Amino acid sequence: MNSPIDLHAITPELVLAGTACLVLIADLFLPEDGKWLAVPLSAAGLIGTLAAIVSLLGEHRITLDGSFEVNSFSLLFKGLFAIIGLFVLAISLDHFRDGKYYQGEYYFLMLCSLLGGFVIASSRDLISVFIAIELISIPAFVMTGLRKRDSRSNEAALKFFLFGVLSSAVMLYGMSLIYGFTGGLTNLGEISTALAGKADEPIVILSVFFIVVGFAFKISAVPFHFWAPDTYEGAPSPVAAFLSTSSKIGGFVGLLVLMYAAFPSVAEAWRPAFAALAILTMTVGNLIALRQRNIIRLLAYSGIAQSGYVLVTFALIDPNNLDVTRQAFQSALIYLAIYGVMDLGAFAAAVAFARKGGSYFIDDYSGLFQRNPALALMLAGFLISLAGAPPMAGMWAKLFVFLAALEAQSYILAIVMGINAVVAAWYYLAVVKRMFFEQPEAQEPVEVTNVLYAAMAVATVALLAFLPGINFLTEMVERSTPF
Repeated sequence: MNSPIDLHAITPELVLAGTACLVLIADLFLPEDGKWLAVPLSAAGLIGTLAAIVSLLGEHRITLDGSFEVNSFSLLFKGLFAIIGLFVLAISLDHFRDGKYYQGEYYFLMLCSLLGGFVIASSRDLISVFIAIELISIPAFVMTGLRKRDSRSNEAALKFFLFGVLSSAVMLYGMSLIYGFTGGLTNLGEISTALAGKADEPIVILSVFFIVVGFAFKISAVPFHFWAPDTYEGAPSPVAAFLSTSSKIGGFVGLLVLMYAAFPSVAEAWRPAFAALAILTMTVGNLIALRQRNIIRLLAYSGIAQSGYVLVTFALIDPNNLDVTRQAFQSALIYLAIYGVMDLGAFAAAVAFARKGGSYFIDDYSGLFQRNPALALMLAGFLISLAGAPPMAGMWAKLFVFLAALEAQSYILAIVMGINAVVAAWYYLAVVKRMFFEQPEAQEPVEVTNVLYAAMAVATVALLAFLPGINFLTEMVERSTPF
């Protein structure tokens, strides 16, 4: 019998799920000093997953009765999630190998969370979107609390869990209201058709509000950001890097799918709320980041501010102007792709510095260039990219969103973005200044493993090579029309 499901279309998910199961089974038989072998096994699976993604380029398939779609949009983010997974593996290898951690379980959970990101990128149904976002979140709760005897880790995991459960409940309630109002529809395209012309219905506005609030917790948007800094600081550093990139990008992917596929016809009702959310998120995140003395907390608040820039694109959706909507959508994709690389690079540098000869306190970064020039140069590159300054790719990420705001004639949002970019540059460049122009308190060199050097080098090259490779990314993005 022929399968009703296009197995080729779901090959990346099959390979990744199989890798996760293989890692868990292999962990049962590996000796204690050989648990780190889960890393090359996971890496091989992720490389195989990338190969499966490449095999789908240029194809457009819809499987599972329209609830699962493979197109340039989904393939772009699946590739990004796989690359993030490889980076996190590199950051995790020595950190978890040297610590008292359950390594097999950690890598299994990480791969499961990545699988949730794969599913949400192709989900076109309320049920599959919700299942995917939970598959991203639930393993992350456990990963955050892996330092079981550390009270800060326990507090971080508990806080993350409570906020995560609350956000899921609020989101699910909003989805149930939509389900009831549309007469039992769950397909996003059918919901969009059913809601056409009903933007003024109070129940529609209320349901979209609850869904947006639920996702606002996931992406740590202000005022739903309280859990993020404490969670990032208390979690193992590689887990913080994972939460700041894969988990957050997964939340944004879900929000993109829902807002652009299910609710564009009622954009007038929720567009002002997104504008306010974007302004609050980027402003509060940047202002609080100015006061941070711990690099992980600085990156946490920086990540909150970065979320604000992406939220600008949701405030630009105009159902009466498809060109503006398409440009806003595409600028969000470019921003998220670049953000994932530069944020991972910054976390990798922080982990590399703290592992031997350093700490997570920013004061200890004084004179880092004298202790390890390569590490200082690469960290400076990541921070400059996060600030949105040339020649790094972060400049292009902000530029695309800025141009989309100008095209939509949202001049207030463009001005607020410009002001916040200046504020952010202050605290990013303050760290750079400390590394290059201050004397170190300690004189011993900072040792960095070859694996971390390789990961940071790849990230640095990717950010510098964005301009020559912009054609490939923009072509992928241009094919990723708003559904």
